[in-house]
Amino acid sequence: MSRIYDVAVIGAGVIGMSILRELTRYRLKICSLEKMEDVAEGASKANSGIVHAGYDPIEGTKKARFNVEGNNIFADVCNELDVEYKMIGSLVVAFDDYEINVLEELLQRGRRNGVKGLEIKSQEWVLANEPNLSRNIKAALFAPYSGITNPYKLTVALFENAIQNGAEVIFGFEVCRIEKDDDFFIVRSADDRVVRARILINCAGVYADEISRMAGARNFKIYPRRGQYYILDKPKKLPVNRVIFQVPTEKGKGILVTPTVDGNVLVGPNSEYVDSKDDTSTTQEGLDEVFEKARKVLPSLSKRDVITIFSGIRATPDTHDFIIEEDEDVKNFINVAGIESPGLTSSMAIGKYVAELVSDKLNAKRNLDFNPYREDIKRFSKLSNKEREEMIKLNPRFGNIVCRCELVSEYEIIEAIKRGATTVDGIKRRTRAGMGRCQGGFCLPRVMDILSRELKIDKTQITKFGKNSYILTEKRWEDKNGKI
Repeated sequence: MSRIYDVAVIGAGVIGMSILRELTRYRLKICSLEKMEDVAEGASKANSGIVHAGYDPIEGTKKARFNVEGNNIFADVCNELDVEYKMIGSLVVAFDDYEINVLEELLQRGRRNGVKGLEIKSQEWVLANEPNLSRNIKAALFAPYSGITNPYKLTVALFENAIQNGAEVIFGFEVCRIEKDDDFFIVRSADDRVVRARILINCAGVYADEISRMAGARNFKIYPRRGQYYILDKPKKLPVNRVIFQVPTEKGKGILVTPTVDGNVLVGPNSEYVDSKDDTSTTQEGLDEVFEKARKVLPSLSKRDVITIFSGIRATPDTHDFIIEEDEDVKNFINVAGIESPGLTSSMAIGKYVAELVSDKLNAKRNLDFNPYREDIKRFSKLSNKEREEMIKLNPRFGNIVCRCELVSEYEIIEAIKRGATTVDGIKRRTRAGMGRCQGGFCLPRVMDILSRELKIDKTQITKFGKNSYILTEKRWEDKNGKI
């Protein structure tokens, strides 16, 4: 038996979830089809989390349009969704006359794109405001409206708000076949489930080219481009106050150093094309490249402060621009593909644009019950002692600290499960349990205990991120209370 919808969105990253949320502003039956067990399992879980000003994309491109439009509305949407966003500004630093000329080009391009507040600052200004940066820096482009956010928590918030407003997300649905009859797309999963939808939106990230071909639509190519990062421990005093970029190259915006919204320091990424679309491995060569280039900007950078490394995959299209369009040959099939950087910044504007495109096609009426607001889980680490005492009186589990590094309580983990987390990574991204200095060394067993208890599953069935990523392979010992 098939499930029937007005609209189905393939992919549950930040772009897919932004579109899904915007579609709930209309009276439509909508769903998202995601092959993994949670949202933000692709590029949205591993990127820089930067909200770009918009001086980098070539004027007249979709990247330039949606970057600037997205930047303009980003703070408002984060406010509605109770997601952290800090407009800390950014600097692109130049070390010689050639790079100063590039800054001038970026300044003029940014102004043509409609970016406000851009200025080229002198060496004196840069070092007075960022005293830990290299004395060899000659000048910098200052963009006051750049910012930072948490990309996976934003994706989770978009998902939760879309669900609140009536959308559905079908997890574990790996699209393997797309057919079309007169009125509906017939979408089949690898495990033989069927969804029928009048409009199909392709937000499959690095796999968007394969989904487009499966639908018989436009033929384009997505190249997987890997970027490697370091995360540094939370310092008493941040070494930089803003996002620090180097002059961009043909490979991208270059290696940056930035604070994160959670108080860590992020360093990276490099840029390298890889053969596999799932290759999120790290390499010594890649990490060395990141570290050496970052030290050029921040000489005091030390590997002693590193608490973890990771890499993410970006979906680089052969079109050199975002692909956001209804297909010319396959009516009602909309590609939203090749959304590499500045995709996170653009996500809100893309969601709004695509939802309006769909509502016009279906002549959809406004959903007068749409509620744009969503409240985040109460954080033990963010409250005053008095507020903590009040919360503990209401729910004693708020006083049971599971993750000591990040001060995450049992209450927060249970709340994350109630909101849809079913894996260890799902808990980590919603609560930060396991993201501190010990990287889950102490709290992982407790998190698994709670997942097992709340989901009523055996601990050997708990996974890191779904599919076959099991953490325990067999029971070796069990006490009289059933504890492994």
